Amino acid sequence: MSELTVRRLLIDLESPVARHWNGGDAFRTALFNALSFSFPAGEQIFIDSMRLGAPRLPPPLAEAMAVEIKGFIGQEATHRRIHERFNAHLAQQGLVNHWEGRIVRRVARLKGIDPRIWLAVTAATEHFTAMLAEHLLTQRSPLDGAEPRLRDLWLWHASEESEHRSTAFDLYRALGGNERWRRRLFYIVTWHFATDLARQTTHNLWRDGTLWQPSTWASGWRWLFGREGVLRFVWPRWKQYLRADFHPSQGDGGPGQRWLAEHAELTPPVGAGR
Repeated sequence: MSELTVRRLLIDLESPVARHWNGGDAFRTALFNALSFSFPAGEQIFIDSMRLGAPRLPPPLAEAMAVEIKGFIGQEATHRRIHERFNAHLAQQGLVNHWEGRIVRRVARLKGIDPRIWLAVTAATEHFTAMLAEHLLTQRSPLDGAEPRLRDLWLWHASEESEHRSTAFDLYRALGGNERWRRRLFYIVTWHFATDLARQTTHNLWRDGTLWQPSTWASGWRWLFGREGVLRFVWPRWKQYLRADFHPSQGDGGPGQRWLAEHAELTPPVGAGR
């Protein structure tokens, strides 16, 4: 089991955010804004799944995983707060968060369900965040030209997602979660994640007034399908989750570890002096 450090992020989140903060690119900005809209409600699901599952662990496992689970919850709570502040800037620009409402409605249907279902949903979604994190940390194009403080925000978040990518998966397995439900819920999460991301990105572009501009979709094509495109990068990693011998630790956590080490002054542990 690993010890996860809960960190602060020392960036300016008071100054207004530029309309096209991601390198002046309308499509990339709209897509990252869409992801940010999902995080406060999504991170709360991850936290709740841990709090529901952890008490069901037998004492030896509960003791072994306690520190890691506490760190996971602390990191996700920090992500939620940071993105709530970022999302407030987006709301001031006239963007509307429709994704969050869909997440809340789905969560309502999970009330009273076996905590392992919550954990399987969390593990599946964490695999998506880990894949996207690896793409952000290893490819130049996703944040090329982004405002430095916001690039730091996304790379910090990506690094910590990479760092705790195994926690929900391990807790699901420790509670006897089976392969059939792990795969089934991964397909369901894939559908909801992909369609919700597409819908929110499209709505952001419509609100921004750039939905029908050819340059918007030229950028979208390059970012999705180009040589460094996210879909080309993610596809083989997506398939790995379906293997019986899959474990999140098989992913490459090195880029995230290096980023955190190189930016230690920007991301001090909670409780450390300024």
